[in-house]
Amino acid sequence: MVNWYKNNYLLINGLLITVLISVLYLLFGPIAAFALLLLPFAGFLAIRLSTVFVILFILFSYFRIHEAFVVLMPLKIPKLLALASLLAIAWHLFISKTLKPHWSSTHLIFVIWFAWLTVCVFSASNRGVAIEYWSGVLVKVFIMVFVISWWLTRFSHFSFVRLGIMISGVTISLVALNNKMNGVGLVEGSRVTISREYRSQLGDPNDLSLVLMFPVSFLAAELFDSNANKYRRIFAGVGLILAISGVIATQSRGGLLGIAAILSFFLYQKVKNPVVVAIFGVLGMLAMMVFAGIADRQSGGATESGVDESAMGRIYAWQAAINMAIANPFTGVGVNNFFVNYYFYSPHWDGKNHAVHSTWFQVLGETGFVGLCVFLLVIAAIYRSLSRVLCINKLKFNPDVAVNANALKAGLIGFMVAGTFLTQAFTWPLYIILSLTIALEKLTIENNKE
Repeated sequence: MVNWYKNNYLLINGLLITVLISVLYLLFGPIAAFALLLLPFAGFLAIRLSTVFVILFILFSYFRIHEAFVVLMPLKIPKLLALASLLAIAWHLFISKTLKPHWSSTHLIFVIWFAWLTVCVFSASNRGVAIEYWSGVLVKVFIMVFVISWWLTRFSHFSFVRLGIMISGVTISLVALNNKMNGVGLVEGSRVTISREYRSQLGDPNDLSLVLMFPVSFLAAELFDSNANKYRRIFAGVGLILAISGVIATQSRGGLLGIAAILSFFLYQKVKNPVVVAIFGVLGMLAMMVFAGIADRQSGGATESGVDESAMGRIYAWQAAINMAIANPFTGVGVNNFFVNYYFYSPHWDGKNHAVHSTWFQVLGETGFVGLCVFLLVIAAIYRSLSRVLCINKLKFNPDVAVNANALKAGLIGFMVAGTFLTQAFTWPLYIILSLTIALEKLTIENNKE
């Protein structure tokens, strides 16, 4: 019987597959049968083009490209890319063993941070909300930090990531500017959003400004890199103008502050005079505020006397965060629990809960004083690692190292400045910067050993 099967296994397996496809066709229709036929091909592609799928997953997850172009939403592209990435990870980690895990001190601090977030999830006042956010966002971030930091082992990989971030940022900027010109999805009559009617993450002007601000550091790094290809620098210059215009269209003061900080970082590398840089930074910030029409905003505009409503809303939210930390000094009220607890801790109640509108106060209110200290350690670890990369690169200069390190350092500075007014503690930007920094440091050290 065994010998008979060996001699006829192709025929038998072919018949089994045919029967399975026929059953799927009868039960679920032609789409399921077609999907089964494509499954081996899809698996092969996921393994062979694993780096591409991982990069695409990062871009779609962060920039929400499928929400900006709603025709893509039914395709569930992020989920498909996630499956392809997980398959590739499993294959290269356990079977082909071409994915080589490595460990760094920054990894350790990130793991401590994730562990503390998990503690704050299970001690949250509304555990259901916290667990949903933990499983839906934080676990993905945790996995992808290690995947990205282990996967990017060549400078060509970094080039693809930078290019992908720049193209995605320009694409979202064009959609935002188109919506602004056509009056689509405007909040408060003037602040641009994308796919707000579909409850997109880009449907809030502050969140949209955050998404658009992130690629500014990569575009600026490419533009200021004298060793870059001429055509890439031209693209970066045009893209930078579009990305800044997109942030201006959101009328987000936090986003404008972040851009001013990023451009000041690159200007300081050329001028080396802090006073001149500070003057240009302030003038640039004022110019962007004029172009943004901040004074015309319904909230936070010039029509409001004294401290405007938007600013007072932030002050009340920050007071609520402080009260949450004082009441729960170790774990705060729990991850993603600020909004649902606002009523109990705010000194002012206007009939509705509010977001915290600050990364630092978000961490303080939701993870306590301990969480804030660990979060600051994560920031310090990234900054220290990037500084170490730039020092090592001076010994054996490599332009690829310089442009990537400068882009990441500018992105970190923009994150810290904009984080004063934007809620981004648990979203992708910081953790993309973290994982790219770990990978870049490893690659730089290896490059200098050769």
